[in-house]
Amino acid sequence: MDKLREALKIIAERTLSELAPERCLLRTVRIRNGKLFAGPYRYDLRRFGRLIVVGFGKASARMASGLEELLGDRISAGFVVTAEGCTAPTKIIEVAEAGHPVPDERTLQAGQRILNLVKSASEEDLVIVLISGGGSALFEIPLPGLSLADLAQTTGLLLRAGATIQEMNAVRKHLSAVKGGRLAKITKATKILALVLSDVPGDDLATIASGPTVPDPTTFAQAVRVLETKGIWNAVPKAVREHLLAGAAGKIPETPKPGDPCFRRVRHVLIGSGRTALTLAQNTGRNLGFRSLVLTSTLRGEAREVAKFFAALAEEERRFKKPVPPPALLLAAGETTVTVRGEGRGGRNQELALSFALEIQGLSGVALLALATDGRDGPTDAAGAIVDGETVDRIKAAGVDPVKALAQNDSYTALSAAGDLLLTGPTGTNVADLVILAVERRSGA
Repeated sequence: MDKLREALKIIAERTLSELAPERCLLRTVRIRNGKLFAGPYRYDLRRFGRLIVVGFGKASARMASGLEELLGDRISAGFVVTAEGCTAPTKIIEVAEAGHPVPDERTLQAGQRILNLVKSASEEDLVIVLISGGGSALFEIPLPGLSLADLAQTTGLLLRAGATIQEMNAVRKHLSAVKGGRLAKITKATKILALVLSDVPGDDLATIASGPTVPDPTTFAQAVRVLETKGIWNAVPKAVREHLLAGAAGKIPETPKPGDPCFRRVRHVLIGSGRTALTLAQNTGRNLGFRSLVLTSTLRGEAREVAKFFAALAEEERRFKKPVPPPALLLAAGETTVTVRGEGRGGRNQELALSFALEIQGLSGVALLALATDGRDGPTDAAGAIVDGETVDRIKAAGVDPVKALAQNDSYTALSAAGDLLLTGPTGTNVADLVILAVERRSGA
């Protein structure tokens, strides 16, 4: 069992190392003969006046560092905002920190800095936008009539209600002056290159950081329905309700939609995603002697229910050696949700791990890694956990009731008692959550 857990730790460490945003960027973007190549696109840098860089998200600082390594003093000016603890050294591009997952006053200041830079671009300039997960909270300017406190309260309520990232962003786009394609309309630059590190299952560009450079398919009416469906309509600030109802009635302009001419000048290049994480983890697992199968890169659902699915897979592997003969890795990436009902501490990966441990209590030869690739799972200092069939016994031996802990959404306390938390610190990257089930070969099999 120790070897199985150690293998999962190695897979996590090596995957996170290769997911470093600067590495992802430099694998995708290159310079040759004065031309910038990004994915299928080519930009002759000699034809532009200024090269302006802006960015937002947990990985934006390290993306900026990689871009500086590539472009050097070709960059005229730049500013990016990231989460606390996710900064990186830069020489030209300024880096600031702001609140996450709930925006704060620093968010407004950073948002205005980005807006000023983008507005300063002329038709001769190239604007490069560095986008990564967490950008929804880190880059914000409320629409007229709304305050930062209104947006922060609404975001907090959506988080506690277990809203998916798509549901959250449908609301946030309609409260923001920069989200949902609005940033693309602001600049006069004829060329905008968005380099994107995706944390969204399915890599929907309209969802990542609330799609500031992408047409918005959602509406005011959908935003209203999200709040109603989640049972928090009457709890959000009055100004938010009035604003969304006015928009649904056609009294406030909608976000830019597909077909808007402002998007003709925007190109998007994905530099990394949950699928990247899966490929890296799978390669490391293969080098360690495991057979592997990628289950999905669009994992979603309540963490406790997803845990039951993985528990069923664990039992299938131990009994029938299916779907992959052990030693086996079954991998998934995505983002689960947690509907908070208790007052404990934890995150979606910790809740998934604790639920899995309860389901497979006593089962030998299996272990599960549940990892937030940004290094912070929920409002805790843990990235996730590695659990096995003896986790529940270790929790109980420490004097903690694991069933009660789960009921109180207190997975952090329980997993800490077992010594099963995974502590990486902020990684500076952010793709998706990674869930890996490891199954050892039975002795003599």
